[in-house]
Amino acid sequence: MALLDRAIVRVLPAVPRPVVRRLSDRYIAGSEISDAVGAVRRLNEAGKKATLDVLGEEIETREEALAIRAEYEQAMATIEAEGLDANVSVKLTGLGLGVDPALCAANVRSLARDAAERGRFVRIDMEDSSTTAATLDLYRELRSEGHENLGIVLQAMLRRTMDDVEQLVELRPNVRVCKGIYVEPGEAAYQGVEAIRFNFVEVMAALWEAGAKVAVATHDDWLVATALALIDERELGRERYEFQLLLGVREDLADELVRGGHTVRIYVPYGRKWYEYSLRRLQENPKLAGYVARDTLRRLKP
Repeated sequence: MALLDRAIVRVLPAVPRPVVRRLSDRYIAGSEISDAVGAVRRLNEAGKKATLDVLGEEIETREEALAIRAEYEQAMATIEAEGLDANVSVKLTGLGLGVDPALCAANVRSLARDAAERGRFVRIDMEDSSTTAATLDLYRELRSEGHENLGIVLQAMLRRTMDDVEQLVELRPNVRVCKGIYVEPGEAAYQGVEAIRFNFVEVMAALWEAGAKVAVATHDDWLVATALALIDERELGRERYEFQLLLGVREDLADELVRGGHTVRIYVPYGRKWYEYSLRRLQENPKLAGYVARDTLRRLKP
């Protein structure tokens, strides 16, 4: 199956944009904020919350970084005006981390202030391991300035993550825990499924023990069941956890969790950079490319 996944990745750049769009339609809300609003409204009506992500990362100019910030400002104003239950998630390389770290910090700081005035929350997303230290440093800096409406992400696949937990717990952070989607070298990341699962559970448990709120971001049935067992064991209230899933993925699981009385938040990406995002995500993770292709073919069967 791995060979097939890699074969799919190799042919992606030659696939016509309309075909890539069809492959990604289920997982990306659309190109415009109006598309995202429609997706979030449907999720809210189904008892789910949302996180909006404006597509655009690894930008190369100051102007691009400021444009992404402006799109987030528009997104927050729109979800407030529409009365939607949603927050936003930002990637630092989209806000200028690779261009000028000071510019990036200023952009995130501005968005945090804007969100706070609207009673909203901003999640600083995690990218590949080359940006982990800078991302955590900026998060700690902004929290030290009093920005309480900021959250962070930790990836269970990274070997450093438990050490990062120890450095963060004094902040009683709001942390999304995920496996991680980037292809990382063995010295930086665990390579086996079971090792990543084990670390995921250890990270969740340590964060809950320290009083943090944990967003359990996974589509893995075993991890969901294990998280629910830890929640029951600790008698955690809904203010201490939620489950997060990607738009269009494992809708059955999301519905089941909602029926069980748990908070579910769906990650909703949108924007005019949908094509670049789709190719990058699929090329970075051949397993994901294979999954999307197989899932699409299954849905096309009569």
